[in-house]
Amino acid sequence: MRAFIAVDVDSRLSYKIQEVQRDLKKTHAPLKMVEPENLHFTFKFFGDISSSQADQITRVIQDKLENYHSFPLHIRGTGVFPKIEYMRVIWLGIEDPHSFSEMQKDLDQEFAKMGFKKERSYIPHLTIARVKGPKNRELLAEKIQELESIEIGEMTVEKLVLKKSELTPVGPIYTDVKEFFI
Repeated sequence: MRAFIAVDVDSRLSYKIQEVQRDLKKTHAPLKMVEPENLHFTFKFFGDISSSQADQITRVIQDKLENYHSFPLHIRGTGVFPKIEYMRVIWLGIEDPHSFSEMQKDLDQEFAKMGFKKERSYIPHLTIARVKGPKNRELLAEKIQELESIEIGEMTVEKLVLKKSELTPVGPIYTDVKEFFI
């Protein structure tokens, strides 16, 4: 299965995120918005894994999460990958990513021991849209800069979720495989 670990966005913040998406749509740039039910912070993308790898991943997460407690996550500000002159992804950021980044780095080291590629420069982010072409790029860039310190709100990270991703012509379908409570 094609798999990744995620932190789901608290549904109470979904309407604010959708407001930002509606604001971005007003630029009439060619955007593919992430559906509300698919909003998540990708913690680690594995790609295709076997069931024995899924079992190994599960054991690693269960062992490591014993060292952690739930923590607040403050979603704030917009950004893009790779850069504003060539936008492919529009995202929302985290105000103080220390706890999130620390846990991600700790788990990533364990996954690297299993043969998965280690993240080089992991930036915690919530993808909200993908840019599908250059039309109205200047308007879009202006709107993103206007929203660069937008306040979305705070949620509590209480679990990680191992998800299966199926790619379809209309977009990905994510299925929760296992939840890991912190």
